[in-house]
Amino acid sequence: MSFLRIKEGLWRTKAELRGFFNPNHRHDDPEEIEHDRIREEIRQSHRFQSFADIRDNNTVKWHIDGHDYFWALSEILDSAKECIFILDWWLSPEMYLRRPPADNQEWRLDRLLHRKAEQGVKIYVIVYKEVTQTMTLSSRHTKNALNELHENVMCLRHPDHIGSDSAVQFWSHHEKVVVVDNKRACIGGLDACFGRWDTHNHPLSDCHPTDFSRTLFPGQDYNNARVLDFQQVDHYVNTQISSLEIGRMPWHDVHMTLIGPVVLDIVQHFIERWNEVKLRKYKKRPNVDWLALPHNVEAEPEQPVSRHPHLERWREIGRQFKQYWQGEEGFPEHGGRTPSGTCRVQVVRSVGDWSHGVLTEDSVQQAYIQLIREAQHFIYIENQFFISNTGNVGPVKNQIAKALVERIIEAANSGKKFKVIVIIPEVPGFAGNIKNENGLKTIMAAQYRTINRGGHSIYEQIRRAGFEPRDYIRFYHLRTYDRINSPASFIKEMEQNSGVTYHEAQIAQARLWIGDDGYWHQEKVKIQGPQPDFGMELSETATTGKDAQKVVEEVDFPPSSQVATATVKKFESGATRGDRGVADSVAQHTLRDKTNLKDEKWYGTEQEERDSYVSEILYVHSKVMIIDDRRVIMGSANINDRSQKGDGDSEIALVVEDQDEIESRMNGQKAVYGHAICCYSATQTLPRTFGPHSAPKLRPRQTHSHIVYASSADSEPKRTRDQGR
Repeated sequence: MSFLRIKEGLWRTKAELRGFFNPNHRHDDPEEIEHDRIREEIRQSHRFQSFADIRDNNTVKWHIDGHDYFWALSEILDSAKECIFILDWWLSPEMYLRRPPADNQEWRLDRLLHRKAEQGVKIYVIVYKEVTQTMTLSSRHTKNALNELHENVMCLRHPDHIGSDSAVQFWSHHEKVVVVDNKRACIGGLDACFGRWDTHNHPLSDCHPTDFSRTLFPGQDYNNARVLDFQQVDHYVNTQISSLEIGRMPWHDVHMTLIGPVVLDIVQHFIERWNEVKLRKYKKRPNVDWLALPHNVEAEPEQPVSRHPHLERWREIGRQFKQYWQGEEGFPEHGGRTPSGTCRVQVVRSVGDWSHGVLTEDSVQQAYIQLIREAQHFIYIENQFFISNTGNVGPVKNQIAKALVERIIEAANSGKKFKVIVIIPEVPGFAGNIKNENGLKTIMAAQYRTINRGGHSIYEQIRRAGFEPRDYIRFYHLRTYDRINSPASFIKEMEQNSGVTYHEAQIAQARLWIGDDGYWHQEKVKIQGPQPDFGMELSETATTGKDAQKVVEEVDFPPSSQVATATVKKFESGATRGDRGVADSVAQHTLRDKTNLKDEKWYGTEQEERDSYVSEILYVHSKVMIIDDRRVIMGSANINDRSQKGDGDSEIALVVEDQDEIESRMNGQKAVYGHAICCYSATQTLPRTFGPHSAPKLRPRQTHSHIVYASSADSEPKRTRDQGR
């Protein structure tokens, strides 16, 4: 062991002891106390007690699902001239931002970042450093893969769990942020990682037996977390489940891209985090830059950032990039004039000492509560979780549910119509069946205690006030179906004719897309097939996720791209007919496609077609709340204590109010809505739920599209099988 490693080990031990004996060591000397006072004074002057003020003249665009957002992200990253900042919970360097990969090799994330770094762009990335005993994010692989791209790429991980002065074991960095050139930013629920790219159709199937180049979800990207969570994500080719037999779990999410003065507040959040991680972990490493805030405080001295306690120090020691929102610089492409949007935007966040080196800020929760209290007509919520408290009883502390109850009772007492729609996943996105997996049961029990059980839930509190809760608030989840293009007799014939199995070809195609520049040696790849009782989570005979892992097939890993190409071609040559007339997915029918599902061609037997249908939850990962089609809060924060308490998971969100208003009607009366927000909500989940031409009527309704369930106040939601038949 080198002297430097020993020295670093001693330094880390000292830090851990300092944090153990004095958890408040970053806030106890006179200078630190003064810095905290200044920050708190700034926060107290802002709405929601946020570090950032409200900013006017921003342009905001909504991106629903991964296809739209990641295409926009590829364009934004490709436009970079000076710098790129990225915060992610999980980042997969081998993720394709544009699909299919066969036509978009240059748009793999690591290749795009390498291209920009070679052009002189400085790239700074922070990813969450997971507890490896419980999570499979492989942030070490992310860091190594990015840092090896080019000297202009720097990737840091945080927090340390051993040898750290914070002793963080439970909380995570959960933000999903990208900033380019201090001009454009992205914030929402989508990490740039495996399993997030999806289309509006949300296909479950990605089986193309006669033409593997049409694959949309290569390698690790073909995933179903309800069957098996990601494993060994540093091995890109490890397709953990069979695309021949198991449908993927579709992913519904939302993200925003924006341009305008508010970008500087997002930049401030990133630079504060970067410098805090640099201070704690990389202070002695000169190759890791300090960063300076880019704000032009001389042009706008009244801005709160001019009082930032580290402004001058970071300017002295840090690298500073240009900004375009303060002073006379403007945008060169706009003739020196900055673009002017119509949205008022404020950044809110959840941060604390462990995550950001500051006193606790819970402006995300404060924004949720205040926006709910100020709602006039309706509230629309999509979230991955729904765990809150209606009072002060129990371990859950956040008060979002209490705000909902109070607003509903206020409306009911005044005799006014008021509606709340909440869409959450049917079950948490973890492997295993409900009866045998304690983690699943714990989360679901907490959500039921929030919604309708336990004595203090939303439904029970509203009933206690003398009103029927389902007249005011309803909970929904989404489910979908698809058909896998895999007639058993045809696949068997192809395998016999070619001497290559389908799974060998599936792995070979993934090996082609990892390329020789991203090759990590492995000899065998394991693929899981379905259990006989797959999907029967409530069955007495259902197996657990751990049992399901025993049904595996081992496939040889192609040693080179040439071998992989030959394997795929050999399998495809075994086809005695083409199948271009057969749809590889029929998921478009879940969105009320103009064609009829019964007219879809099928070249196998009727029984084979029946067997090919699969059904799965449409996993809602969004973190968005829309108020009266006038205001939105969207970001990375879930509705639970982890995200809302401030000193738990670190989070960021935007509160958006569109000043470009249009006249419409609400409850038979004239009303005014924000144009961009109204367009966004019109293309969100509601058209899937209620149909494109019908107004929401808050009745649980099964359409020919996604199957929508309302949770009952008295019973468990029911599962169904063979939705497509």
